[in-house]
Amino acid sequence: MKLVTLLAQVEEDKCKGCRTCERVCPVLAIKVVNRKAVIDAERCRGCANCEQRCPDYAVTMVKRDKPLVVGIDVGEVDYKEITALCAKAKLHPEQHICYCVGTRAEEVAAAIIKGARTPEEVSLLTGARTGCTIECIQPILRSLQAAGRELVRNEKGWQWYGVTPTAWDLPEE
Repeated sequence: MKLVTLLAQVEEDKCKGCRTCERVCPVLAIKVVNRKAVIDAERCRGCANCEQRCPDYAVTMVKRDKPLVVGIDVGEVDYKEITALCAKAKLHPEQHICYCVGTRAEEVAAAIIKGARTPEEVSLLTGARTGCTIECIQPILRSLQAAGRELVRNEKGWQWYGVTPTAWDLPEE
């Protein structure tokens, strides 16, 4: 579980609608409307990617009035399904796949079993990819593939790099 205490806030007078914030958000919490960035507070996971990359310094992180708890209860899913999906993705269920947030493979598997179809949906449900957004994308993509999800790149985002081949992709012979 992740406790989100920050929220992105846009200073409209500084925002030029460049869409950088929209493209770097790992949970698609930002939309540019009428050349101004608009934050969906319920989706924002407080990662500060938008703030760090805004070329006009129009985004700041502010303290939420009430912290948001993000995470998925693996107890709501048949654990045999979780272990089977993790094994197919070549992950141990208790393995941390997002070091920044502490998300384990079992949580990603549970999110997928509960219906997550994209990395952004997995991130929204688990909090994974709301830290550095770099290390955890590959195990998330492997998990989605193991579940039979078609991996279609989100054209609005820059944070999805595609699947990197691993030793598990080599033929046994």
